[in-house]
Amino acid sequence: MSLEAYSLRGKVALVTGGGRGIGAAIAAAFAQAGAQVLIANRTAEAGAAVAATIRAASGMAEAMGCDIGQHAQADSAVAEAVRRFGALDIVVHNAAINPWARLGAITDDALDQTLAVNLKACFWLTRAALPHWRARGGGRMLVTSSVTGPRVAMPGSAAYAASKAGVNGFIRSAALELAAERITVNGVEPGYIAKQGGSLLSNPERAARIARHIPAGELGRPEDIALAMGYLASDAARYVTGQTIVVDGGSTLPESPFFNET
Repeated sequence: MSLEAYSLRGKVALVTGGGRGIGAAIAAAFAQAGAQVLIANRTAEAGAAVAATIRAASGMAEAMGCDIGQHAQADSAVAEAVRRFGALDIVVHNAAINPWARLGAITDDALDQTLAVNLKACFWLTRAALPHWRARGGGRMLVTSSVTGPRVAMPGSAAYAASKAGVNGFIRSAALELAAERITVNGVEPGYIAKQGGSLLSNPERAARIARHIPAGELGRPEDIALAMGYLASDAARYVTGQTIVVDGGSTLPESPFFNET
């Protein structure tokens, strides 16, 4: 098999939360591989800026404003991808929120919103995309999960962790149901990924402190997640389903944060 198996030429992809960070990197990588990409982002202007950058690099991308935590808007994102590009092959649900609140402080509204955006949208997007995948003879459902929840825990992240553990359960169950139709369902579990301004990981001192506890010695880049997603979206992963790829520089491997002091 040649590297041609990694091409996405002729494919149409929908990427949620593609206005910055990991989502923007996924959209750019897919477009570079030949896909036509619709970026669905809560802030329409951010998504449009990423799409313009992709087009300036000779890729094919458009954008729309979308609150993926609303069922109707998730349906609309799928419909808009088909309207603009005539088909749909790949859905990447990357959008997510993390309210960072201790158990005694998290509100019902924050909990509901976290589960809607992070987990329920997986169901909504998949159901909306099914007829279009079936028309194409197969498809790809991809989700940005996390090591937080399925593998590790952090104080204040219970809602986020529960949603991401649920995402992994969704991936396995949906993959089992859809495998016979050549529809694969997979995900990527990022570890600590460098973020843009406004995030805790955008603080250089904090990022450096965290990096000391990562076996690879550095935070990951959004492109690291995008490349794993690109593999799962491609024909090279045609026989892979119900799986998640951990991309974390080895951060979930040590038994203790003091591994590098032995």
